Amino acid sequence: MKTIYQTWAETVALFERRGFPAETYGSLDEEEYILHPGPAALSGSLWLDDHQYRHQNPWIDAGGRPEYEGIDGAVTGYVIDGDLHVDGNILNLEYGSPSLIVLGDLKAANLVLGGSSHVLVQGDLCVETFVGTSTGQLVDIRGDLRATLAILRDEFVPEVGGRLRGRTLVPDHIDLAGHGLAVEDPAPHAGLSELLVPEVLVADGGDPGGDVHLAEGRLRHEHLIDRLVRGLPVIRGGRTVAPLEELPPVQ
Repeated sequence: MKTIYQTWAETVALFERRGFPAETYGSLDEEEYILHPGPAALSGSLWLDDHQYRHQNPWIDAGGRPEYEGIDGAVTGYVIDGDLHVDGNILNLEYGSPSLIVLGDLKAANLVLGGSSHVLVQGDLCVETFVGTSTGQLVDIRGDLRATLAILRDEFVPEVGGRLRGRTLVPDHIDLAGHGLAVEDPAPHAGLSELLVPEVLVADGGDPGGDVHLAEGRLRHEHLIDRLVRGLPVIRGGRTVAPLEELPPVQ
């Protein structure tokens, strides 16, 4: 994928040309970003944490900044000037990870955000499973968030300009409507066992584990994340995709 480095001023100028509101991108780090000038498609899965290993990441083919060659951690974030389609999963499980800004629609098999990535989408986000588990994240979807299941933990609630269309699993004390999040469940009477594969659910009489609000929903969160890392579906009828390979240790 052909990409280029852009200064923060150049990045802001692009946002303004595309009508991306300042209140959405104002929390981003004012550093250089890697730009893909146009719509993009990835045939595999994308591990956002992989920015620490620059030459492992499919985005890192950016010219114009030779001083960064061989330097780890030089990526602040990625900007896609159009739609982004990832055949596999997008995962962020660590802190200090780069941002992902899509000036169009974002489609992927599943999206898991457990670290500190900022994900900004000017259009719709469409996935089988959406997982957000940290208040250190910023997720702002200007259109709809479409997911068979959306799991929200640790006070995390995404900003959604349209509607969250799908089943949500949230702690009882979280009022999504109070956060301005409109939810439309297309199958409100279906139980989780009808939506999810049995491998990620607590069996009758089984140990629910330590995550209380997820245990009440019979969800085994660690099993769910493990399956997604291995590219296995968690939604009944979901897709099997490219697994995320284990990253090498930092030298």
